Amino acid sequence: MNTEPRGIRNNNPGNIKYNGINWMGLSIPPSDGVFCIFTEPRYGIRALGKLLRNYNRYYGIRTINGIIKRFAPATENQTDAYIKSVAASTGYDPHLQLNLESTEVLVKLIKAIIKHENGKQPYTTEEIEAAIQC
Repeated sequence: MNTEPRGIRNNNPGNIKYNGINWMGLSIPPSDGVFCIFTEPRYGIRALGKLLRNYNRYYGIRTINGIIKRFAPATENQTDAYIKSVAASTGYDPHLQLNLESTEVLVKLIKAIIKHENGKQPYTTEEIEAAIQC
């Protein structure tokens, strides 16, 4: 029995819900009934990076506060605790306008979200950088 957290088991360390988007690297079946399952971790990390960048590109959301409120709404999560966790992990103020096109900023956010979602963050900076560029 695999005792890894669900996000790690599903190669979806951001725990992205499946909503019919045909993400690159989706497994067959594409979900566990709720969350996407990817064939490799890099595809789950890639999808998380795409989501975060799209929050800025399409909705103008560029702060940790705004990102986490959209990504992990209070109807499903302890959003305030999540915001504090990500801010502490990244070192960024929750209300600071971030440049999500910056690889350095995006990698910090991805690492913090993975850690919060799974209780650990097992991926190297190089793995995350490669994933967001594929």
